[in-house]
Amino acid sequence: MTEWYYADTTNTRQGPITTPALLQLRQQGTLGDGTLLWHDGLDGWTPLHALAHELGLADPTASPIAATTTADGWALEPVAPAATDVGTPATSVDDAWHPASSDRTSPSQPTSGPDAASPYSPPVAPVVRATPVVHGGDVVDAGFLKRAAALFIDSLLVTAVYYAIILAAMVVFGLGGTLERLGSDTPEFGVAGIFLVAVIYLAWPLVSGLYYVLMESSARQATLGKMAVGIKVTGLDGGRIGRGRAFARWASHLLAYVTLCIAYLVALFTERKQGLHDMVASTYVVDQWAYTDHPELQQRSLGTVAIVILVLWAGLLLLGVGAVVVAGIAASL
Repeated sequence: MTEWYYADTTNTRQGPITTPALLQLRQQGTLGDGTLLWHDGLDGWTPLHALAHELGLADPTASPIAATTTADGWALEPVAPAATDVGTPATSVDDAWHPASSDRTSPSQPTSGPDAASPYSPPVAPVVRATPVVHGGDVVDAGFLKRAAALFIDSLLVTAVYYAIILAAMVVFGLGGTLERLGSDTPEFGVAGIFLVAVIYLAWPLVSGLYYVLMESSARQATLGKMAVGIKVTGLDGGRIGRGRAFARWASHLLAYVTLCIAYLVALFTERKQGLHDMVASTYVVDQWAYTDHPELQQRSLGTVAIVILVLWAGLLLLGVGAVVVAGIAASL
């Protein structure tokens, strides 16, 4: 039986799957006529409509009204409309696939139970549909100030979770007394103290890494801070990045600390407003509507959320500087 591969909406190869599973995805709407397919023997990736004859689809854009036998011995017959994945009735007749040589089980007479599926139907896992990448439109790159506002939000969230973990560890394991011994000359402070030191040094990279890697490689392509200001992370092709690239991007943030945040300032001078960590991971940070079918919704201005965050950030910096100045004056009196 032919094993097929297809490119999903993020241009990621999926498969192998059998012909009936491929046709099942098509009738669900997961695959379109322009979806790229490949199997052993093809010269390259080919659109689905160009392989209609091989799949047994005389006209892939039309809803079939009679059974059609495929090259692998499967038949297509119309069935009752099904509900779509957003809970609304389907507007067209879906296709049911089953072996052409077998006796079709009546929908009113399932083999085991009132809702049992046909024993010939291949198992299909639910598919998360990501926003397709659309090229050719205008792309608004995220500016330095908007990215700074997103970083401020994300830093607050990660910091809050980090200290919550430390506080929870202190409460659960009774580490209050251990904290006092950590700063003393007593070399032994027990297993609890060792555990606390491990939490202090490991919790931050663990929380930060999971947060940035999982969020930026998700279907939203953005952390909560980036979502708030309306930006996202993409690959050089405008598509969603994978976990490996997201991890490389997070790890390369170390360059910002080594260079005293100069790596972030690089975004002020590069053509596509890439920071040093973006260059390392081959990523862009763009407006959330970039590379979509609605590029006109992109915003070149900062936006209300970004402005509010930046004002709060500046206020906190001024308060900190003022407190240091006041403390210095008081100490000199």
